[in-house]
Amino acid sequence: MTKHEVFLGLGSNLGDRERQLLTAIQLIDSRVGQVVRQSSFIETKPWGFQSDHSFMNAVILCLTTQTPREVLLSTQQIEREMGRKSKSKGGAYTDRPIDIDILLYDRLTVDEPDLKIPHPLMHERDFVMIPYNEITNS
Repeated sequence: MTKHEVFLGLGSNLGDRERQLLTAIQLIDSRVGQVVRQSSFIETKPWGFQSDHSFMNAVILCLTTQTPREVLLSTQQIEREMGRKSKSKGGAYTDRPIDIDILLYDRLTVDEPDLKIPHPLMHERDFVMIPYNEITNS
């Protein structure tokens, strides 16, 4: 089976943020594909909404045999199991124990209502680009 490179952005701003990220990475490694690179964790302010809770963010690269849709469904299931209730409320971002975004999948472009690859806002977000550049420039 062909292995595809998928970059995922991770964030947590509730609970033990580092533990949440480590748990998500372990679950991704076992359910989505082998995690072959992982950035450092960086602490950032919330983006797109107000909160007293700072985020811990990271980017990982994993090799997967799953399709982009399967990766989306797998990561959404991991989010739900880790306590994520919904992606947003009324289109607004909220605090969350874990957030997993598909940033890139090979060089594929997907433009569906619930799945956009490359992630349309990744280049506007330092909390994505700093860890992404860390693992792609090393």
